[in-house]
Amino acid sequence: MENNNELIAHLLRRASFGSTIEQIEKYSLIGYEETVKDLLDINESNGIQDDLLFRYHADHSAGIGMAGFNANFIYKMTNSNNPLQEKMALFWHRVFATGYAKVTQGRALMDQIEMFRNNAFGDFRHLLLALSKEPSMILWLDNHDNHKDAINENYGRELLELFSMGVGSYSEEDIKSCAKAFTGWTISNLEYMTMRANNDSLFPYGRLNLQFEYKEDDHYTEEIEFLGNVGKFNGKDIIDIICKQDATAKFISRHLYSYFVSDEPPVPQWPYIPPKDPQAISILAKSYFDSGYNISNMLYTLFTSDFFKSESVRFKKVKSPSELVSGILKLTRDNNPGAPKIQDYANYASFMGQTLVNPPSVEGWHEGVEWIDSGSLLERVNFASSQFSDFDKPGILNIVENINKNKDNIDSIDSLIDMLLKNLGMIVLSDSSRKALAEFYFKQSSIEFKGSDFKFQKEMIAPMLNMIAATPDFQMV
Repeated sequence: MENNNELIAHLLRRASFGSTIEQIEKYSLIGYEETVKDLLDINESNGIQDDLLFRYHADHSAGIGMAGFNANFIYKMTNSNNPLQEKMALFWHRVFATGYAKVTQGRALMDQIEMFRNNAFGDFRHLLLALSKEPSMILWLDNHDNHKDAINENYGRELLELFSMGVGSYSEEDIKSCAKAFTGWTISNLEYMTMRANNDSLFPYGRLNLQFEYKEDDHYTEEIEFLGNVGKFNGKDIIDIICKQDATAKFISRHLYSYFVSDEPPVPQWPYIPPKDPQAISILAKSYFDSGYNISNMLYTLFTSDFFKSESVRFKKVKSPSELVSGILKLTRDNNPGAPKIQDYANYASFMGQTLVNPPSVEGWHEGVEWIDSGSLLERVNFASSQFSDFDKPGILNIVENINKNKDNIDSIDSLIDMLLKNLGMIVLSDSSRKALAEFYFKQSSIEFKGSDFKFQKEMIAPMLNMIAATPDFQMV
């Protein structure tokens, strides 16, 4: 019978940003299914001290720039009591990719991520409706330039192609009709956006935040046809029709499968490459309709499924930079909200190839093995090494203490490696990585693992942790 800790560790790697051994053992006491329910329950406080964050990092809530918000997001990934909520905020940011390069409004992007948190587990229809009213999305895809007498198809096209249904599920006429339905969905203080290039008064109060406005007199009111339905549709009507489509259920299901189970190819390839596990997509799509488009129900179905629990999918996904950084910070317990290095940690994720709230295009980031190249891998290893070598961090000291508490059970290099892997969240190394780690150890140390007065020192553990962080296995989740 499989060790319950291993299954729960797999769940916490995928449904949050990793875990300590103490968290794994705590959840093991209540069982796997109750752990899933606990992760999906976001009624309790997230435990984030926003007042301290804003006190020490005022730029987190400013309109100018995006750096402060990146730090805010990484901090919340690392420290929230609702880690799956943060994981889903990152998921929706990945699906509905919106970037600072065009929006140039950090606060608006911060508000969008907060909207993702608030709608992370609810009705997909409500999420699409909130997305369509988001000022940052309106700017990103030019819907403020979509007028009843001058239709701009940008948002309508991406809503269908990348946000809900996928290529091949609609026609060009459907795109035009979709765009017409969203005319008049704009920004109330748009004149500020147009004047700021010449009069961008940032201080002392910063940039004005942006607000959604529906302008009825700029809405296209004639009858249109959309996906076989005819009427005088507004944007909400279009979203209602979209959510009823089989293509939408399968599209969102494939996104969830790719994010939590096994990497799928980039979305533009989906019309030409079938899903890795069509049965899994069918199971998730059924949950989508049975629950009334409820994302929480889909996640429960996914996490309790055999295809998610299978050992064959474990340690097969490459960690995104933000997952890697926040996962390491959880292990080191480096969670001081007043520390200026919060910004440094966000910068590390950027060096690895993922600048939050500034994806390379409307497609978001191409993930999986594309996260890894010679430059980004070096940044990954260097960051992990710098964190695991710092014994001022309580999490690293805790690992050393745990090793010494169990020293009577450590009588070989293999048992030492096992204990280290357990304390790093029950990760698994390949045979070749374990062999290389053992060879490194014997070259560096003459410890014989015996004697009642024997004690593992910090300086003994640090090189081993660093070597584990340098293995290909550590990059996987």
